[in-house]
Amino acid sequence: MTQKINKDMTFGELLQISPEAAPILGNYGLHCIGCHLSTSETIEQGMKAHGMDNAAVEKLINELNQKVGA
Repeated sequence: MTQKINKDMTFGELLQISPEAAPILGNYGLHCIGCHLSTSETIEQGMKAHGMDNAAVEKLINELNQKVGA
C-alpha cells in the first residue's frame, strides 16, 4: 500500500484500500464494517462521535499507517 491513511478518509475508503485495518478499528471500539455511516463518515468524525479526542485520532492514524506500511 502506498496511499497514506489520514483522518479525513471515510471508514469505507479505509477498509477498501486496507481491509487489514478492521481489527485495529475494533480495538478502538470502532466496529465500522457493518455501520451504515461507514461510507460517508470520516475516521475523525466517527472517533469523535464515540467520544474520542484528537490524541486518540492521531494515535489510531499512526497505528494504521504503521500496520499497512504507509
